[in-house]
Amino acid sequence: MAPGPAPMGGAPMGGAPMGGGYPEPSPPSLADAVRAFTTGSMSAEDFQAIFSTSKVYCPRGDNPGFLALHDTQQPVIPMFTSLKELRRYAGKESKYFVITGAEVLDLLPTGYGFVLDMEGQHRMVFDSKAVEQMVDFTMRRMYG
Repeated sequence: MAPGPAPMGGAPMGGAPMGGGYPEPSPPSLADAVRAFTTGSMSAEDFQAIFSTSKVYCPRGDNPGFLALHDTQQPVIPMFTSLKELRRYAGKESKYFVITGAEVLDLLPTGYGFVLDMEGQHRMVFDSKAVEQMVDFTMRRMYG
């Protein structure tokens, strides 16, 4: 007698995933990706793929939009890989909003860069030229 149809989703009746029963490894967190990229153990392409889908924590003021630092060579916007990193920089009661890395690239004003984890051990600075390159890379990946 032939076996019946597989349940929805293709998983065997026991509910265990197919392919040896091991779950897919989860992608590294943005903080892990920052560490790996800054130490040279992750490519720019892999970092950007993780950055694009990760949550980014941004301090905010009374008006909508990014808070920019203008006391740098180029204006930059502080951003953080976690609420803990943001609080270390801006204080426990600070206001913030959360967007994805892809939204950062879409919404960042022209001519601005950003700094990830400004007070962190693996601070990363992306000047406006690096941001342009990230946008170009994303467009090529999406549209060929």
